[in-house]
Amino acid sequence: MTELPVITDNELTATRIKKPDWLRVKLPIGESYKHVRGLVDTHKLHTICESGNCPNMGECWGAGTATFMILGNTCTRSCGFCAVATGKPDPVDWDEPQRVAEAIHLMKVKHAVITSVDRDELKDGGSVIWYNTIKAVKALNTDTTLETLIPDFKGQKENILRVADAAPEVISHNIETVERLTRQVRIQAKYWRSMDVIKTLKEAGIRTKSGIMLGLGERKEEVIQTLKDLRDNGCDVVTIGQYLQPSKRHLPVHRFVHPDEFAFYRDQGYEMGLDYVESGPLVRSSYHSEKHVFPNMGRKIWEEERLMMSR
Repeated sequence: MTELPVITDNELTATRIKKPDWLRVKLPIGESYKHVRGLVDTHKLHTICESGNCPNMGECWGAGTATFMILGNTCTRSCGFCAVATGKPDPVDWDEPQRVAEAIHLMKVKHAVITSVDRDELKDGGSVIWYNTIKAVKALNTDTTLETLIPDFKGQKENILRVADAAPEVISHNIETVERLTRQVRIQAKYWRSMDVIKTLKEAGIRTKSGIMLGLGERKEEVIQTLKDLRDNGCDVVTIGQYLQPSKRHLPVHRFVHPDEFAFYRDQGYEMGLDYVESGPLVRSSYHSEKHVFPNMGRKIWEEERLMMSR
């Protein structure tokens, strides 16, 4: 088992600290990036790549893929980590599902990711638009696999199961942080409510996924416990990445987690029985998501790596 690096008290302070070299990313360039940029603008689509200030936007858009954000770009919640705007959302755009489906068709991608803002002011939480979008994408893109990163819908099972009934290949709901920090980091969300979302989806026969951010002040044992809680509630895939402060108004970075520590949590996740663990400083929910569709792929890669290291 990989040894976890020792963390000093100084590393846990909330002062602004310089980004280490392993967090440097390339600027978005290239023809593929320009092509995706043009499609997003032409079809008046929102992407979490932009709204969330994702550090992998250049890489993903350069590869011809993007994570679409439906139901507008204004969220009814005000999470302490998130760069998406908070306020009163625009009315629901019922033509949006078809525009998303057409954009995915024009991009000719084999795997697409869709997420959304929280729409707590809507009785259905936006789940009808979710259902319509998945169905529209599937109808126009019969060979495209689909991951959906959904909100908690306030825990209302009818709305959660409406998304499951549309049958995307993967449904993800992010736990984001450990239980102790949830109220500070996610504010209107609840740790165990999110766990119940995962459980509800798994009981509906869905391949499930969740994500955790590190660097917010969590402790080693809390991260491990969160991984166990996800496993116990039926989570198949977990992504673990470094929290990056979007602006001075957001929660500060307590520390930048070393890649060796991410490797440690990856090992822990596999050893406790998770099916796929994507863990690294620049990992985000939809990073390499095309690989997360297939059962046993991540575990097979991990086992082969361990076999090579033992020789």
